[in-house]
Amino acid sequence: MDYAERDTGGGYAEGVPCWVDAMLPDVEGGKRFYGELFGWTFDAGSGAPGAEYGHYAQAYSDGLPVAALAPKADGRMPTVWTVYLASPDAAALAGRIKGAGGSMITDVVSVGPFGSMGLAADPEGAVFGLWQGGTHHGFGKQREPGSYCWTEVYSRDKDLVDPFYEQVFGYGGLDLDLDGDDFRIWSPAGTEPGPDTAIGGRSLLPDPTSPGSTPADPSSTAPAAPVSDRYVPARMPAHFLVYFSVADTDASAATVLRLGGRVQTPPTDTPYGRIAVFTDNQGATFAVLQG
Repeated sequence: MDYAERDTGGGYAEGVPCWVDAMLPDVEGGKRFYGELFGWTFDAGSGAPGAEYGHYAQAYSDGLPVAALAPKADGRMPTVWTVYLASPDAAALAGRIKGAGGSMITDVVSVGPFGSMGLAADPEGAVFGLWQGGTHHGFGKQREPGSYCWTEVYSRDKDLVDPFYEQVFGYGGLDLDLDGDDFRIWSPAGTEPGPDTAIGGRSLLPDPTSPGSTPADPSSTAPAAPVSDRYVPARMPAHFLVYFSVADTDASAATVLRLGGRVQTPPTDTPYGRIAVFTDNQGATFAVLQG
């Protein structure tokens, strides 16, 4: 299969992140938090999904769609940011996911004229979304302040996880040594794997049984990327971390604290820019990048 030719119709090759949303207990509170932090506005007009689509609140930056907030239908569901990977045929993609050892948490369903979506988990349980665009293709803006810029999956067994993503999406991988951390970046099929074409990456979680699994001193400012050893508890399950671009990481950290959120990893310089990891005032974790 030539994945490089499988454009989803919205300008996204298959497997490329095309959308993010947050499941929150209080969407109105989320609008206040992210509206102030990122300058987002929210459209609840006639073109926005209504009750039949879960009262999805779409966020805009400079009038362009960048993300969405959705109310949790069940309080037992996690409060979390989810990244969606593009596909021209989400049902076929779901089949490949199951065939490669992953699972479908939510089978692919139609979201009216907007597109089709599903929620999947990799063999270690890290959850990601599938999106087959209809009238909604995905991001109207990215890699600019106030919009999505990067994602990475935090896993424990690279020999299990790396082949899964590379088989399912046809990614080309490249291993990097980042300050001693084992990190792999992925590029869409048909491109030369490397930082210039990478659309996401894989980091390794600390081994909860190892003596060195205690997170590093959060006051340290030594360059490091990724930052799993600073914000991830040793027993945290596999997961994706979503990054947003900002103009000033330090100012963003101050705003998060003022709004009642937490700074999990303080602003830190890396070879790719100045990053920080935050948790919002409802419990959803995300990262920012200035660079």
